[in-house]
Amino acid sequence: MSQTSNHQLYRMPAEWAPHAATWIAWPHNSDDWPGKFQPIAWVYAEIVRHLSRVEDVHILVNNAEAERRANNLLRRAGANLARLHFHLWPTDRVWLRDSGPIFVKNPEGQLAITNWHFNAWAKYNNWHNDDQIPDHVASLYDMPQSKPHIGQHRLVLEGGSIDTNGAGLLLTTEECLLSEIQQRNPGLGNEAETRRLLEQAFHDYLGIEKVLWLHKGCAGDDTHGHVDDITRFVSENKILTTVEPNIHDENHLPLAENLDRLRSFRNLAGEPFQIVELPMPAPVVFEGQRLPASYANFYIANGLVLVPTFNDPNDRHALNIIAACFPDRQIVGIHAVDLVWGLGTLHCLSQQEPA
Repeated sequence: MSQTSNHQLYRMPAEWAPHAATWIAWPHNSDDWPGKFQPIAWVYAEIVRHLSRVEDVHILVNNAEAERRANNLLRRAGANLARLHFHLWPTDRVWLRDSGPIFVKNPEGQLAITNWHFNAWAKYNNWHNDDQIPDHVASLYDMPQSKPHIGQHRLVLEGGSIDTNGAGLLLTTEECLLSEIQQRNPGLGNEAETRRLLEQAFHDYLGIEKVLWLHKGCAGDDTHGHVDDITRFVSENKILTTVEPNIHDENHLPLAENLDRLRSFRNLAGEPFQIVELPMPAPVVFEGQRLPASYANFYIANGLVLVPTFNDPNDRHALNIIAACFPDRQIVGIHAVDLVWGLGTLHCLSQQEPA
């Protein structure tokens, strides 16, 4: 799939489609969890322990010593070492949902990589290692890739800002991709023109026929509105979305507006979606900062769904709601109170590779 080939035949599969593997990067930057870095490796070990029961796990490490330490920790945690594959590729941060490759598949079952530009959410200067990850994966697999662009502009897109049902529909937010504050793709034109150009790019590179635009993301999200913290497809025509009934919480109005939009949306056949409401945990605050704690940041693996939990009474309700959406998969809660201090949880740190 070179730049001149017919990439329109490729489509991004849904996350619940069969996986060949999950890609993660081992945590190494203590600045991402200031004052709380020590337990993070053990949270990762628990995540990998569960994933390695059901699929291969590719783990990026900065050097051989980091691999040795991670391997020792994962062995102690009981991970299936035979399914782990380490790659000595340095990273700036570990949020592979946003920096990793977005795989697409054609009708013959062949995979390719879409390599979107990553600029650390237009917030940080050190993103050059992370921006190379899709190139590394394409080279490892000798897999064709495309680098989406409009004219001379290489398009910035983070995987956490989109969610697809694998059948031509995509969810995203205006706050993340269209608002002036996000600065992902400046220079594309006004909001209407940017919307049109992005919808065309999603069609051309991800096989998307219709984009469903929500308004804003959740409180505490430093990415300015990633959809994977608020609203997710759980089947082709079923959408799980977060709600906050407390009218005094800053999430109440934005999530209510999103729910209204979801109820008005129609699928490609002109029919409404089945909407399932998912509670939010009580606000998680550390050092006076509201964190983007959300049950919607779950990760769907083969026969398994990993769900962030927050020592909250709503943990049980959220796990039951998600379990009802995935009756054929095991639902596993992962304690994420420490993890979310890095401003992301399970979906943010993982990237699926379709089978």
